[in-house]
Amino acid sequence: MNLCLKNAIPKLLCAATLMFACAIAFAAPANNSALPRDSVYQLPLVLTDQAGHAADWRTRRGAPQVVAMFYTSCQYICPLIVDSGKAVDKSLTPQQRARLKILLVSMDPKRDTPAALQHIVDKRQLDTTRWTLASPPQGDVRAVAGVLGVRYRELANGEFNHTSALLLLDADGRILARTEQVGSTPDPEFIAAVRKATAR
Repeated sequence: MNLCLKNAIPKLLCAATLMFACAIAFAAPANNSALPRDSVYQLPLVLTDQAGHAADWRTRRGAPQVVAMFYTSCQYICPLIVDSGKAVDKSLTPQQRARLKILLVSMDPKRDTPAALQHIVDKRQLDTTRWTLASPPQGDVRAVAGVLGVRYRELANGEFNHTSALLLLDADGRILARTEQVGSTPDPEFIAAVRKATAR
């Protein structure tokens, strides 16, 4: 074997090992071991967003969030859920708004592809620096609904009966507040909780 190549192999293996370790560290959720016991992020979950990016939802730690479940083909309640998120936005100061994330999780991942999610983003003119629409794997929908306290049932025509709930999570994924009042007129108690969570 060429002497230069022989000397280079251990260095190449070391570099490859280091790169692999860095990739794993980058992909792993930060501070996973420090999750509170009552955090919704205790549920292992990968979400695929409107841009087609898949990520563990624990990477969303660090900011308060309003979270709801919906599906894009819904013609009745789900548009009101989006209206509710926008109403929450309007009730905040620019500084508070900048600290809040909004996550809508699909209960219909079979149809809610990234393209379908992006269609709603475009149609409703949602700010994707703070709004994320995402689908979980089909087999995880029931578990997500469980940790968020959302009830749903798929009907024969492909539609869903479901709870129209918005939840406020703190930066570590603990539920601070909940409302089932949806539409352009926000629940004042829920808004007060959001303002408190985004105040500094």
